Amino acid sequence: METTQRTDVYAIVTSRIIDQLQRNIVPWQQPWTEAGYPINIVTEIPYKGMNVWMLASLGYAQNYFITWKQLEKLGGRVKSGEKGHIVVFWKPLEKQEQEDTAQNSAKAAHVLWYYKVYNIAQCDGIPESHTISDSPYPVSSIGSCDEIIEMMPNCPVIKHTRQKAFYNPVKDCINMPKQQTFTTNESYYSMLFHELIHSTGHASRLNRKGIVDNPNFGTDMYSQEELVAEIGTCFLNSVAGIDHVEFDNSVAYISSWLDQLKRDSRLIVYASIQAQKAVEYILNIKPYGKPDIVQVELFETQ
Repeated sequence: METTQRTDVYAIVTSRIIDQLQRNIVPWQQPWTEAGYPINIVTEIPYKGMNVWMLASLGYAQNYFITWKQLEKLGGRVKSGEKGHIVVFWKPLEKQEQEDTAQNSAKAAHVLWYYKVYNIAQCDGIPESHTISDSPYPVSSIGSCDEIIEMMPNCPVIKHTRQKAFYNPVKDCINMPKQQTFTTNESYYSMLFHELIHSTGHASRLNRKGIVDNPNFGTDMYSQEELVAEIGTCFLNSVAGIDHVEFDNSVAYISSWLDQLKRDSRLIVYASIQAQKAVEYILNIKPYGKPDIVQVELFETQ
């Protein structure tokens, strides 16, 4: 099954996220601590960016996935009636396509594309001998929240002088309420992770517009930065083994994200990329948030 270069992958992805939000499922809040970090069972390569929480939010017992072609090579098959799940990546443009773009830049040299994968629960005939090692993601075994904070390079000062959580980009410091005022340690660290994600946007770190430009509350850029922080927080929660944190899933909260996603189909992709960069900066994994780039001959949309 082939698609054309005119396919709007942003719209396809956003449509799926909107569908989940309308069912009161906030996909980026679904932890992967129990089902494992989403990986490809054949290559043992972990998925990155928004693919992590898009696949983790599907609710499978194990987050192991495989493409149609990989499954065929193993002698297996997809069960009747099962549908594939989207994985996005950056595909290099052909030389002529690059020449036709308005800008001859690294960004213009790639286009967002997708292929489909199936969870192993959707498949028959995968050899029992075909197993994968545990914890393929380099940081998936970290269970200490303090370890995560300690490994962050150029970590901002963390203070506990006011009963309010915030990041001050001018002074480059984080203020947190005292830990004993939280009902659980998990709630404290989850909130601290949120502020740490914001701090990665400082000019001395990732130089993200949502922090450097100090946008006003309620603006699109402010909302983008909040989504970056929330997605990044949920990722760090899973890394730390935190899977029971109360998030604001009110009608107003979900309606707010629905409105923004309907207005800007690129928002979720942008925020996910920035969140990946922020998380990898905190975990000191380089290069920070480099997007998956797949050669044309490797992609499939079965």
